[in-house]
Amino acid sequence: MQAFVYKSLRKADTYVYLAGHDDFGRIPVPVRGELGELRFVLEVALDPGRRLAREDADVVRANLVAHGFHLQMPPRPDFDPLTEDWGTDA
Repeated sequence: MQAFVYKSLRKADTYVYLAGHDDFGRIPVPVRGELGELRFVLEVALDPGRRLAREDADVVRANLVAHGFHLQMPPRPDFDPLTEDWGTDA
C-alpha cells in the first residue's frame, strides 16, 4: 500500500498520510482548516513489516483503508511525575 505524506505548514511536527496523492477531500473540513496549507514531503510503501519513525505502520494502514487518511500529531513531551503537583503538601 502506498501512502502520500504531507506536512502541515500551520501546525509544527504535524503530518497527514493520504491513500491518494493530493486526495485532500478525505480529510474532514474542520481538521483541514486546523492544518492549514499542506506540503507534499514523501511517498512511502506501507508494506507489512514496514517500520515508521513515530507511527505504527499497521495503524496507519488501517486508518488509510477505513478513512483515507491518517493524522500524525507532534510527540508529547516526556511526562515527569516529579514536576506534577500531587496535592500532598500541607
